[in-house]
Amino acid sequence: MRRMPTNNQTLTVDGMTLTLHLQRKSVRNINARLRGEVLQVSAPHNVPQEMLDDVLPDLARRLLRRVRARQINATDNALELAREIAARFPHPPLVNEVLFVTTQEARWGSYSGATRTIRLNATLRLMPRWVLESVVAHELAHVFHPNHSAPFWALCHRVDPHVERARAFLAGVSWLGHRWDSLPPVERSILLRSNEFEEGSD
Repeated sequence: MRRMPTNNQTLTVDGMTLTLHLQRKSVRNINARLRGEVLQVSAPHNVPQEMLDDVLPDLARRLLRRVRARQINATDNALELAREIAARFPHPPLVNEVLFVTTQEARWGSYSGATRTIRLNATLRLMPRWVLESVVAHELAHVFHPNHSAPFWALCHRVDPHVERARAFLAGVSWLGHRWDSLPPVERSILLRSNEFEEGSD
C-alpha cells in the first residue's frame, strides 16, 4: 500500500515537487500551509494514514493554485483591456476589477454585476489576445442579455470581430484538454511539433 511521505520527503502535485513537513498534533482538523516549495501539514493523532493519502494531494493542489492566482494578478493588469472592450458597447458596462482565477475550471469567465468584477480562467493568459478579448466581450454582453439568445449573439458580434473564431479555438482547447492524457505518445508528439497554427501577428 502506498504510504504518504513524512518530514523532508516529497510530494508531487500537478508536476511540482514539494517537500513535506508533517506533524501530528492535538488539533481537530488537517491543516496545510505552503511556504515556497515546502508543504507544512499538521494532522490529528487519530487520523488514519490512508486518509492523509487521500486528502493531502488535493490540499496541496488548492494551495498551489491559490498561490499561482496571486502571482498572476500581481503581474497582470487586464483591467485596461476589459475597459477597452466595455467601451465598444452602446452603453458601456462598468468594470472595477479583473481577476484571473485558478478555481474556475468549468467556465472561461464570469461577470458580477454587484461588484463589477470579471473573473477569467487563468489559462486564458497563455492564449492569443483576441481569444481573451472575446471572452471578456462575451461576459460583458451578459450584462444586457443573461442568456444565449439571438440578441445576445448579435451584440457579441457587434463588439467583437472574432466571436466565431474564438469559440472554435476554445472548443478545440477544451477537447484536447479532456483527451490529452489518453492520447498515445506518438500523437502527443505530432501535436506538440505541429507548426501549422503558429502564433503570428494575431
